[in-house]
Amino acid sequence: MTISEKLKLIKTLSGLTQELLAQKFDVSFATLNSWINGKSIPHPKAQILIDELYKEYTGQKIIPESVLHAKKKLIISKSKKYKNVLKAIIDRPDIRDEFTLLLTYHTNSIEGSTLNENETGAILFHNKVFPNKTLIEQMEVKNHQAALQYLFQYLSLAKNKIDENLILKLHGILMNGIRDDAGFYRRYRVRIVGSNVPTSNYIKVPNLMTKLEESINASQKDKIRQIAEAHSNFGKIHPFRDGNGRVGRLIISAMLIKGNIPPAIIRQEKKQLYYTFLNKAQTHQGDSSLLEDFLCDATLEGFKMIGS
Repeated sequence: MTISEKLKLIKTLSGLTQELLAQKFDVSFATLNSWINGKSIPHPKAQILIDELYKEYTGQKIIPESVLHAKKKLIISKSKKYKNVLKAIIDRPDIRDEFTLLLTYHTNSIEGSTLNENETGAILFHNKVFPNKTLIEQMEVKNHQAALQYLFQYLSLAKNKIDENLILKLHGILMNGIRDDAGFYRRYRVRIVGSNVPTSNYIKVPNLMTKLEESINASQKDKIRQIAEAHSNFGKIHPFRDGNGRVGRLIISAMLIKGNIPPAIIRQEKKQLYYTFLNKAQTHQGDSSLLEDFLCDATLEGFKMIGS
C-alpha cells in the first residue's frame, strides 16, 4: 500500500479533518495535501508515524506485553491509595459532577448526539432546554445522569453485584420515555450497523446474559482483561434493540468501581479507535490486548480526575 493510500485510509478511519491530521505530523495543510495526492514524499520520521497510525487505526498495532503489564500495575498501585474510590468520588460534588458531565457527554456523543459539552452541562446541572436540539437528545442526557446516580448509589453497598437485574434497570433508566421496550431484552433479530460482528440469536439472549453475569462477577486477577472480555462479549450478545453501547460502557464503569478503580473516560474523539479495538477483540478470539491498552489509558484518565 502506498503512503498516499495509507493517509487516505487513516483520514477515513480516524474521522480527523485534514487540518487536524496535518497537526499530528506537525506539517502544514498544503504539505499533507501534497502527500495525500502523491505529489511529494514525507520525510523518514513522518513515514514512520504514518505507518504507526495506519497500524493503529486498522487494528494491526502490537502492544508489547511489558507495556500493557506496566500500565495495569500502575492502575493497581493507584487503586491501593484509596480505601473506597467510589466514596472519594461521591463525597466531592465537584468530582462527582465532572465524572457525570464527561461520562454523559462522551457516551452520548459516541452514539451520535449533536450536543456539545457545554450544552450537555447546561442540561445536566441547570435543566436548560435547547429548542434547536431534539427532545430525545436532551432526554438522553437526563436519563444518563439518572442512570449514573442509580449506579453509584447501588454500588455504594458492597454486597450488591453487577447482575442481570442491574443491567436491565440501567437500560430501563437510559431508555425511559424514549423506547417502549426500555428495560427489556430484544425479541427479534438485529445487526450492528457498520460492523461485521454477528449478534446472538434473540432466543439465546437470556441464557447468554446469565453466563455474562457469571463472568463479570468471577474472581479474576487481571481486572482490565476481564472488563475488556466482558465488554466484547456484551457487544456480541447485543441484548437490547437500542442503547447497547451506553449500557456496555456503564458496565465498564461498574466493574471498575467494583475493583476500586474510577470510571474510564472513553472520549468521543477516540471513537474510531475504540470501535476498531473492540471489533478486533470480538473477531479475534483471545486477542483483546488493543482494547485492554485502550481501557488502561481511559482508566488512568479517570484517576487524574480524582487527583491521582
